[in-house]
Amino acid sequence: MKFGIHNPSWLYPGSPDDIFEGIKQKVLWAEENDFVWFSVMDHMIQIPVHGAPEEPMMEAWTTLSALAATTSKIRLGALVTSTSYRNPALLAKMVASVDIISKGRVTLGIGAGWYKQEYGQYHFDYQDKASERIYRLEDAIKLIKTMWTEERATYNGKYFNVTDAILEPKSVQKPHPPILIGGGGEQLTLRTVARVGDASNFIGTPDLVRHKYEVLKKHCENEGRNYAEIERTVLGNLLLGKTEASLRSRMNRLDAERYFTGRALTISEAVDLFGQYKDASVQLLICSIYRNDQESLELLQSEIMPKLS
Repeated sequence: MKFGIHNPSWLYPGSPDDIFEGIKQKVLWAEENDFVWFSVMDHMIQIPVHGAPEEPMMEAWTTLSALAATTSKIRLGALVTSTSYRNPALLAKMVASVDIISKGRVTLGIGAGWYKQEYGQYHFDYQDKASERIYRLEDAIKLIKTMWTEERATYNGKYFNVTDAILEPKSVQKPHPPILIGGGGEQLTLRTVARVGDASNFIGTPDLVRHKYEVLKKHCENEGRNYAEIERTVLGNLLLGKTEASLRSRMNRLDAERYFTGRALTISEAVDLFGQYKDASVQLLICSIYRNDQESLELLQSEIMPKLS
């Protein structure tokens, strides 16, 4: 099992002008310490499980383009881009450009979207029925693939269309950058993964993850898709500590009682839990460390990963 880092917060030491320096140092640290993945959230405002909506939030794809030029080997992505935030043809162009900047290290993480408050503030179209948002997701992915692979793309979907569209230069990765679909809905989202995705990502206990992989496998069988082609990734919201006392101390300092909804784990607890994810056939565990807690990051790298990688 491999490990990745997700960036859930833009609170770094210094003034707001130092935000990019903070994330640049974090991604370079991750790259130097054997993490294979680094992602940012694609949100316009902070989401409730990580902090207050007024917290700073950089735009995902402009940030990823800068990180692509800053790094050399770690895979980069958004976890995840909402279908409704950008015209999918424009998104195809943006991701292809970041793939070129990174020399073939970008993944398109994409999902149906959910944060209604954010949609309202930015005047994005929001569909109250989750099923319609998922149908739009699949339609958008089909259009994006067409843009990435055809010399001139024409796609007539139910929701999205392009006619004789040129996307040049094409991405470095062939036939196209991998597409990671966020969400674990068993009837529609995992079926969409089987139809048009290259990787799956969701949050859940090891037992739930194992169950959802069985559901995904059945969807693959129904769609004539090779289940082994789909990368299996899981996101975990975490705080880590050497002892229960150190965890309690940092939870107080980081105001975790107010926002944190993930798991606060000692080293032994984390090794046990992550081992269960490994046994459930998770291939990439993406760790979202609450408020960029440096001690948690260092414990993950030095005390936990060596026992499981």
